[in-house]
This record gives sequence, structure tokens and C-alpha cells, in this order.
Amino acid sequence: MKKILIMGATSGIGLQLAGQFASKGWMVGAAGRSEEPLRRLASLYPRNIRWRVIDINAVEASEGLEALVEEMDGMDVYFHVAGIGFDNLPLREREEVAVMETNVVGFTRMVGAAFRWFRDRNGGTGHIAAVTSVAGTNGIGSMAAYSASKSCQQVYIRALEQICAIEKFDIRFTDIRPGWIRTPLLVDDRKYPMLMSLPYAVGKIVRAVERGRRVAVIDWRWNLLVGLWRMVPNWGWTRLPVDVPPIASRR
Repeated sequence: MKKILIMGATSGIGLQLAGQFASKGWMVGAAGRSEEPLRRLASLYPRNIRWRVIDINAVEASEGLEALVEEMDGMDVYFHVAGIGFDNLPLREREEVAVMETNVVGFTRMVGAAFRWFRDRNGGTGHIAAVTSVAGTNGIGSMAAYSASKSCQQVYIRALEQICAIEKFDIRFTDIRPGWIRTPLLVDDRKYPMLMSLPYAVGKIVRAVERGRRVAVIDWRWNLLVGLWRMVPNWGWTRLPVDVPPIASRR
């Protein structure tokens, strides 16, 4: 039985991913900040779910990860889905810092812990996947901290991949970059461009992880748009009136 640990499995993308992998016969280690969704998930898939409450912003979170991996008797894939975001054109300090603490510090804490486990406890083999975002392609003014944090995540994964090449580790990486997905992160009564349903997007994410894709932009429409974004020079990008609909807080 393949084993995957999903960090951020209490709502939205992470919760759906945990159910999808469990239904496909994987052993799933589900982790997140809220206990009740984890208990409900375990009741649906009692043979396939192990769970633990873990707050990635807590300094002891990496210890919780190791404990959950031990309960699972190992893991083949670590999948980081936890994250928050705000539309914050006024650059309110509390929100900007909160995004960085969760999406950069918390991300580094947990992905680093998973990397060290694969390196030290699993013979230098494994698979680390993460949901970043198309927002990491360029800085977006109304989502400054969020877009910067997603770019940081993408670069961090590349840096770990370089370590593997230098040290001859067999740890693979998958960077999932979705566009808008209908999750609790979005405001219900607002329209979002090229919005994807949660089941549709999760299906594509699962396939990308199972196939070991290095980078997967979800979906083809967003892949085309990201390609166009990359062609815009900096002087042009900073003058684009990018109007982003509001987002709430947590993926």
C-alpha cells in the first residue's frame, strides 16, 4: 500500500485530496489545524486514514509530522497543501506577515522536515509535492505577500532538487500550480476568471502526483495564461492593471 502524508487536509483542496487518495487505496496521513474534519475523514476511511492535529506555525510541528509518519509506518509522498492568502492592496501589516509566516516559514519548516526524513530515515528516496500557485509567476500588487510567498515555495523546491542532484539522493518533487479553484479561500458571491470546480481540479492534481510530474499548472487554460505572463517584461508587468477578486484567508 502506497503511503502519502497530506499537510493541510482539513478543508478545501487538502480534504478532497485525502479522500481521493484514500478511495484509491492509499494509506493517508491527514494533518491540519482542525480536529473535527480529520475525525470525520477517518470515519469515512477507517482502514486508510491516520490523522494528527498539526499547526505548521508551531515550532513543534515537525515533531508532529515525525509522529504521524511513525504511526503510518513510513511514507512514500509528502504533500504540502496548507496555506493562507489575502487580497491586501492596502498592505495591512498583520495580514502580510501572517501570509509569510504560514506560506514561507511554516512551509519551510514542514517541507524541510519531510526532506530530512526521506534523507535520513528512508535511504535518500521519496517524493515531495506541494500546492504553490500560478500567482508565484509574477508579483501581484493586490496579493503582494501571497504571490511572493508562492514564488518562494517554488524556488525552495528547486533548491532542494539541486541538493538531491549534488548529494545523489533519489527524492523527486512535484510543484502543483493551480489557478482559481472553488474552495473556502474564495468569497462566495464574487466571480473569478477561469474558475475550476474543486472535484475537477483535485482529479488533475491527483494524476499529476501519481505520474510524478515535476511542474503541473492546473489547468490548460491557466498554463497558456502563465506562458503569456512570462513573456511580459518587468516594465510592462508593473503597469498592468491586474484586478484580482478578493480571497478570504485559508486554503
